[in-house]
Amino acid sequence: MKVHHELASSLPNFNQAVVTIGTFDGVHQGHQQILAQIKAEAARIGGETVIITFHPHPRKIVSSVPGDVKLLNTLNEKITLLEKAGIDHLVVIPFTHQFANQAAEAYVKDFLFAYFKPAIVIIGYDHRFGKDRAGDYHLLEHYGKELGFEVKEITEEILNEVVVSSTRIREALLKQDILTANHFLGYPYFFEGIVVQGNQLGRTLGFPTANLHISSEEKLIPGNGVYAVKIDRGLGTLDRGEDFLFGMMNIGVRPTVDGKKRVIEVNIFNFNEDIYGKSLLISIIGFLRGEVKFSGLEALKAQLNEDRHQAIQLLQ
Repeated sequence: MKVHHELASSLPNFNQAVVTIGTFDGVHQGHQQILAQIKAEAARIGGETVIITFHPHPRKIVSSVPGDVKLLNTLNEKITLLEKAGIDHLVVIPFTHQFANQAAEAYVKDFLFAYFKPAIVIIGYDHRFGKDRAGDYHLLEHYGKELGFEVKEITEEILNEVVVSSTRIREALLKQDILTANHFLGYPYFFEGIVVQGNQLGRTLGFPTANLHISSEEKLIPGNGVYAVKIDRGLGTLDRGEDFLFGMMNIGVRPTVDGKKRVIEVNIFNFNEDIYGKSLLISIIGFLRGEVKFSGLEALKAQLNEDRHQAIQLLQ
């Protein structure tokens, strides 16, 4: 897949471009249906698949509280997932107030047609674009007849699945419902973090942990609790084959210890290497329990032994 970040300087002359537009956050099972549709159309006419997406997420620009926007994927994660899905071109449009405020007619003629010369444009039945969201399927169809491209509609049924699954994935992750989230995603939810110095209490309990710093403030972190996880160290990619480590992860404020700062810490099973400063890719396989305040460190240690046993069973 070729990724384009500049409009004027880097876009090629696409061959019979089959274009769709969206944020594609999560590249989940609903999105996969849309991707299958544009790939089928491209195969039918001997063309190329082109996805237009936006960065930053449009809600960060138009929202009155942009910091509240949490995403399932960073841009790099989205790129990796779309490449694995077999898309030919991804065009990342810098989303600005100026872009958001262009007239719908200009959006079609000066942006979509001028840069992409599409053969087919596939959009949702309720897709809106341009200033005040004035543009819709009918306007696009009108200009398609004038400019020579076909417009096809993603049905309400498919689009509703996209909306429902996107919403449900975020809700499920925040409620520790990993089973539902992973089902809608079609893969285990993941995030990447850098191993940083902690207070090393876990080592004294016999459960040394890697404390993670998540660099992306936009990345959605699941609700507090203990999870069974797969770990990939240092590759920074989803193409990690079968070379996994296994472990359990705690997200929370550690109420038995101090109960102040929210941390993410991973106990990697059968592992004793120095990985400070290294990047870990964490895939969440299942939820073990919520965060609990124990009577003391011995009670916490006993529970950690039980957590490990349950995690191993789940991961196997």
